[in-house]
Amino acid sequence: MAKPAQSEQSAGSAGPAGSTKGARSGRRSGRRQGRSARLSPPSWLTAGLRPQPTPVPWPAVGRASIALAAPLAAGLAAGQPAYGALVSMGALSGVIGDTADAYRMRFFNIAVPQLFGAVGVTLGTLVYGEGWVAVAALTLVALVSGMISSIGAVASVSGLLLLLNAVVGAGLPMPQPWWKAPLLLGLGGVVVLVLTLLGWPLRGGAPERTAVAGTYRALAELFEAAGTDAYDEKRQAVTASLNQSYDLVLARRARQHGRAPTLVRLLAELNVLIPLLEAAPAAHLAARRFHRPLPPEIPAAVHQLADTVERERKPGRAGPPYEPRLPEARRPSEKAVDAALRHAASVVHRTEPDPHNVDDRLGRPAALRVRIRRTARNVLLSGASWRYGLRLALCIGLAQALVSLIPVPRSYWVALTVTFVLKPDFGSVFSRAVLRAAGTAAGLVVAAPLLAAVPRGWWDVPVMVALAALIPAFSAKGYAFQTAAITPVILLLSDLLNHQGFDLVLPRLYDSLIGCGIALVAGYLLWPESWHTRVADRLADAVEDTAAYVRLAFAAPPSGEEDPSARHRARRKLYRDMSSVRSEFQRALTEPPPAGDLAAAWWPLAIAVERIVDATTAARIRVDHGAAPPEPAEVAAVETQLRELADGLRSSDVLVEVRADLGGDEDGVLAPLRQEVRAARAIATPEGER
Repeated sequence: MAKPAQSEQSAGSAGPAGSTKGARSGRRSGRRQGRSARLSPPSWLTAGLRPQPTPVPWPAVGRASIALAAPLAAGLAAGQPAYGALVSMGALSGVIGDTADAYRMRFFNIAVPQLFGAVGVTLGTLVYGEGWVAVAALTLVALVSGMISSIGAVASVSGLLLLLNAVVGAGLPMPQPWWKAPLLLGLGGVVVLVLTLLGWPLRGGAPERTAVAGTYRALAELFEAAGTDAYDEKRQAVTASLNQSYDLVLARRARQHGRAPTLVRLLAELNVLIPLLEAAPAAHLAARRFHRPLPPEIPAAVHQLADTVERERKPGRAGPPYEPRLPEARRPSEKAVDAALRHAASVVHRTEPDPHNVDDRLGRPAALRVRIRRTARNVLLSGASWRYGLRLALCIGLAQALVSLIPVPRSYWVALTVTFVLKPDFGSVFSRAVLRAAGTAAGLVVAAPLLAAVPRGWWDVPVMVALAALIPAFSAKGYAFQTAAITPVILLLSDLLNHQGFDLVLPRLYDSLIGCGIALVAGYLLWPESWHTRVADRLADAVEDTAAYVRLAFAAPPSGEEDPSARHRARRKLYRDMSSVRSEFQRALTEPPPAGDLAAAWWPLAIAVERIVDATTAARIRVDHGAAPPEPAEVAAVETQLRELADGLRSSDVLVEVRADLGGDEDGVLAPLRQEVRAARAIATPEGER
């Protein structure tokens, strides 16, 4: 014991004087670090200014350059540069909306919003220069835009384009008669659509096939991580990949099961992943319990299946013979993985799956008229939909009223800024306002020398080629980077319509700051719900669904025959719920205190809920492969605890520690599940908020 003491004394610089000197140095260093921490901006403010590590989408870069520059060249050649600028504006909207992978989805993502954009610019053109009539019209359009944004991704972009084009039509002089502007803007969307769909005949199913193969590879990495701390992160990656694959494949599923062999195969290959994904939690728990990773043959076999899925095969042609070489399975978890993997191999290498035995595990869509009626009812009766619409309408109304009372040159930019910042389903209003201001300032730095030094005319074409290429390249990096890329493009196109040149720069900065200020005050501060996060509400829904899943997993079916697809659908819904919780959590972290700090406190509970779902699935898999089923009283006790937790989340704004009294067979299949439930209920509020 003497040696460590001597070592510690010598480390203090040999004696009291050295110790005092070291202490003073430490205090000075601590003060410098404290001052540095106080001077540096908070992380919630700077998070959006860090570029995301995403690859450059080179095909999209090429399409954007052609789609925006070619109309300018055509307009100059025809002696109508303003017409070319309007077509390029329409193409800009198509480039921004071209974010899907599957060709059918890309068609709808571009074509449908263009129709709404045509309606918007028509309405704006009709009220151009009409003063308060224009204010009322744009306010009403904003209300509709905000309300339809809750329907889905395509509707959200459609609502955005409806409002944007209405603002542009009401703020810029458009060519007459009234139908020319929507026709030219729509023509720009057609240009993007044609360029996007050129590869459809040659690569029609490639995006879906690549996505399904990627899900297999993500699952292989999940098996590699079984028993380690990386398992939770890999499971989330599998969930995101599976959601994306189902969305891509099922977007084409309606009434095609008998006519599209490629679709049937992909759907069958996705469905056989479900038993493998259900077996993964059991394998993970067994690997942790026995401190032994899974045999490498298992992830290697899944990787081999991924390679087979990714290879394009002609209909009616089987894959090469393949029998996975797997170690002997002894325990229930090993038997579950073995059976699921062999079944997946048989389906992947089968000549053709039976189209009548392939379902989407999520239920088939209702008839189109039923879906339209259901969607309209949800939009009109939803309180959240009305709040979104009213908030957007209030801000657009204020923006238009302000520029009607105060002479602001080319004032449409104020309302454009409000639209981009306040689009309700695009994330945090506060952070988007900050990022919009920063991105606009950066974009103006790029645009200023171009507007000052580059003469209008044919020089605009190569400039547009370079600027348009930045839009898809920067959009993937973050909102501020996208804004910085779009700003000089819009300024250049606007200058072709109003010929103000360099004089556009400073007014656009002032307009952006005014728009951000309106969005922050009227769209954020005046709405108390902006100061709170929805993480707790979404977590409560997920916990309640988890309780129902526990009951469904172990309750005896009334008919005596279990329907595994019902359990599959319940579990898939749960993981989608947790994906929305994670998205809400990421959005909340960009909010200023206290909302961001409160959201961070919920994250451990979100992880605990995911583990409860995994433990439930693992227990069910063990029962399916020979383990003794739990007593009904044990299942009921777990369900009761989860429902109490859900009720507590809805009635409290903070996490409160609860000691769960859960008894049962400690060697039974529900023992890991009870442990996860106890952990979830024992999560307490942070020390500073007790």
